[in-house]
Amino acid sequence: MSRLTYKDSGVDLEVYEQAMQRLPHWMHRTHSPRVMRLDGGFAGLFRLDFDNPLFARNYQEPILVSGTDGVGTKLKVAQMAERHDTVGIDLVAMCVNDILCCGAEPLFFLDYVAMGRDQPVLLEQIVKGISDGCLQADCALLGGETAIMPDLYQPDDYDLAGFCVGVVEKKQLITGAQIAPDDIVIGIASSGFHSNGYSLLRKAVFSHAGLSIETPIEELQTTVGDLLLTPTQIYVDVVRRVLNHYKVKSVVHGIAHITGGGLLENTQRILPEKVDLVFDAQAWEVPAPFQWLQRVADIDTAEMYRVFNMGIGLALIVSPYYARSIADMVQACGLQCWSIGHAVVGEGKSRWKEA
Repeated sequence: MSRLTYKDSGVDLEVYEQAMQRLPHWMHRTHSPRVMRLDGGFAGLFRLDFDNPLFARNYQEPILVSGTDGVGTKLKVAQMAERHDTVGIDLVAMCVNDILCCGAEPLFFLDYVAMGRDQPVLLEQIVKGISDGCLQADCALLGGETAIMPDLYQPDDYDLAGFCVGVVEKKQLITGAQIAPDDIVIGIASSGFHSNGYSLLRKAVFSHAGLSIETPIEELQTTVGDLLLTPTQIYVDVVRRVLNHYKVKSVVHGIAHITGGGLLENTQRILPEKVDLVFDAQAWEVPAPFQWLQRVADIDTAEMYRVFNMGIGLALIVSPYYARSIADMVQACGLQCWSIGHAVVGEGKSRWKEA
């Protein structure tokens, strides 16, 4: 009788090693001179500032800003479609967009991939997507961890978690505390459903409507799979452009990433106690994918606005004097935006404009 091995329990260390050899390329392509190489080490190293005067940041009171998130059940759609090269972008976006809300510059990103069995090709597809997302966010993929956990996950299942760290000068930290009556809310377009509401979305599309991953959607000129796997928009470029142009806190008073809970719940999180935000649902046209979903699944309008972003992925709450010029900057970055609401005296609530 042969002795029991790790491989017998579902973990093949040789296959695992093959997978690890595929990944350094996707990390290194995201590195800037601020990354200190430590291949094979137990941690990643990152310079907060440069010694070179030409590139020095010269921080006075740097505040580190961190965020973590996952992709949720959008991973089930990726598994159905057997397409795993975009959910890594979602993973980066969900973390990076959160720390942007404090005005932070993303510095580096870490990933955690948990799998039911060793799958080197699948793992590389996932990490390539994470690498692509880091390039879009201009942050370094500094390291990560892959865990093979048979029995805890089904053989072809996997899960993702991401962790991002950024930095902002204390005097430029954005918390929402400066939001004041008459401020304007600029809504910046989403790229689709992003990575929220997929438990409802999957039930609506696959169970209620009886569609498959390959079903064509003629009115949208795409398929169900391609529509649902559209990556989350990363807003680093547009936020950086606005904040670098207006370096004083008297211009951009608040930023909200519109995720689960929709526009009202996510903007309300950053409101001062005596200020309300009033939104006009007629200020922008809800994108066609959301209209299609509501029609095929018969979802109540209030539920749609509560669960999904409905076409607004990021909200900037800004001084009314600068609202027009900021909107022009957003559009110069290739993103649509609209004036979708304003601030009034209140009690720290976000609400819809009364008809």
